[in-house]
Parts: sequence; C-alpha cells; structure tokens
Amino acid sequence: MTQATTRRTPSLGLLGWSVRLHKWISLAVGLQVLFWVLGGLVMTVLPIGIVRGEHHAPPPASRGLAVAGLVPLAEAVRAAGFDPVKAELKQTPRGAVWVLARPTGDPVVLDARSARPLEPFSSDAALGFARQGYRGAAAPVSARLLPEAPQETGKSGPLWRVDFRDAERTSLYLSPVTGETVSRRSNVWRVYDLFWRLHIMDWPTGEDFNNPLVIAAAAISLVLVITGFVLLYNRLKRRPVRLWPKI
Repeated sequence: MTQATTRRTPSLGLLGWSVRLHKWISLAVGLQVLFWVLGGLVMTVLPIGIVRGEHHAPPPASRGLAVAGLVPLAEAVRAAGFDPVKAELKQTPRGAVWVLARPTGDPVVLDARSARPLEPFSSDAALGFARQGYRGAAAPVSARLLPEAPQETGKSGPLWRVDFRDAERTSLYLSPVTGETVSRRSNVWRVYDLFWRLHIMDWPTGEDFNNPLVIAAAAISLVLVITGFVLLYNRLKRRPVRLWPKI
C-alpha cells in the first residue's frame, strides 16, 4: 500500500514578500522614478532666472510717470460707462493708460490722454514693442497675432507672439492692447516644462502637483524603498561587507 504525500507550499515570510514586492514594484514605477531623478537634475542644473528669461528682460524704467496732460480718473470712468472695482494708471509701450477693472469680465484700457480705447496695432509696431521688452543683441524675426493664447503662456485671449533669433529661441508674448510683454518663453523654458510635467505626473497642464497619480506613485515608491532596505539588511547579515581593508 502506497502512502500518499502532500506537498505544502512554504510561507514566504518577510524576506520572500520583500523580494516579490521589490521586483514587481520596480517594474511598475521604475520608469517614473527615473523621470523624478531626471526632472530633479534638470531643475537644479538650469538656473530659474534663465528659464524665465529674466536675463533678456530690460531693467525697470528709472523715471516716473509724467502726469501732465493726463485725464483724471473721474473722466476716464465716465468714458468707460461703469464704476470700476479697481483703477490703475500706468505707463506702457503705447504710453500712459487707465486700466479700469469691471466686477466681471476683462478690464477696460483707455488712453490716459484722450480717455478713448486704444486702437489695434500692426505687426511692425509689435516688432518695435518687442525690441523694447528684450535685452540682448538678437533681433526679432517674426510677429504673429494669435487669436488664442497658447497654453505655455498661462494667459487667455489673443496675444502677439514675437520670436527672436537668439541661442534660446526666445519668444515674447505681447498684450494686443498695450503692447506690454506678458510672458517670456524659450526652448530652455520648454525643456524645463517638459521635465516638470514628467516630475509631477500632470502631463496635460503641468499645474496640479497634488494629483492622485503622483501621490499613488510616491506611496508605491516608498514601499519599493522599504523592501529594498529589507533585502539589503538580509544580504549584509549573511555576508558582511568590509568598508576598509583588514590590516
């Protein structure tokens, strides 16, 4: 009579589970960990001032705003036809303007000398305004009026885009009303932005640093690190490593 034998699968234990978890989690999040490391490297190597294009920004104007001949705020409000929630008098490439903020909607910009809305300007004028907003030897090569601001500007509505032929391929985005530079972008900024999106795992917009995907990946990566320490401890326990040669 033959006695049947039953084979039992041994329990994995802490070491066995650490090996399995470490292996599968490495496959799942290894690429994202690489992106985190690369993103951190790019963001520490590239100076933030270069990324923002501050080295190509002209110094602030040293002289104040000449108010002689400007219309008072009351006259500007009457011309706008509403009571603003905020009013600002400022100097722009097109001269002094009143910016009157409405309770809702876009603000109204009026010429501070005539209290009239500013007329649209041409591509030649956009090139001239861009030269005023750029410091460097490069010259503007093109000016285009975009009906909607690109995502990289962080703005909305129409904007002028003026491109420069410098090493970073700088692009200035100008207000179509005042000619002011509202965004500075370049290939350096676009490389930084790419790795930033990979770093925070918000690929469509690059704005949500606390999205569920990055939180889950970070939590899983923490398990990867913990299991790695367990495996390292077990290996050192079985085979100690000498940090210096025996004399």
